[in-house]
Amino acid sequence: MGLFDKLFGGKKAEEIVIKSPVNGDIIELSEVPDPTFAECVLGPTAAFRPGEDGTVYAPCDGVITQIFKTAHAVTITSKDKVELLIHIGINTVDLKGEGFQAFVKDDDEVKAGQPLIKFDQQIIANAGLSNLIPVVICNASDFKDVTFAQPGKVAVGDQICTVQPLEQ
Repeated sequence: MGLFDKLFGGKKAEEIVIKSPVNGDIIELSEVPDPTFAECVLGPTAAFRPGEDGTVYAPCDGVITQIFKTAHAVTITSKDKVELLIHIGINTVDLKGEGFQAFVKDDDEVKAGQPLIKFDQQIIANAGLSNLIPVVICNASDFKDVTFAQPGKVAVGDQICTVQPLEQ
């Protein structure tokens, strides 16, 4: 820390922006039929009703921490160390990968907007499952604050979350 940092309080940590991983709508968490996501058990959560394209895109620049073998979920660690879980549908692990196609693998570097997973909404619907997509900030306690956007229409690349780093 230099003299000016000591005198003037140092460099202010910049807000981290997370973008929408889908085209569709942000919905109220009360609409999510799974208490793990609806009650934010894993961390601050937003839920999406996906549009028709059936593709999940990277919400930030980062690294794929884990792509589940069934491709129904993926975790990403952003370049700013935000850990995100994107879970496609509710109980879709029961499909054993049917209707899911991963475009990435563990440890891949990704850029915001890059396609990660394609999913077949008809297969999900035919199985009687929900296609809602929860997005969770899993390490929120490492940050000062996490704020998700209000419900409404979103497109891939729209800002849906801000994460405030701890003061430096």
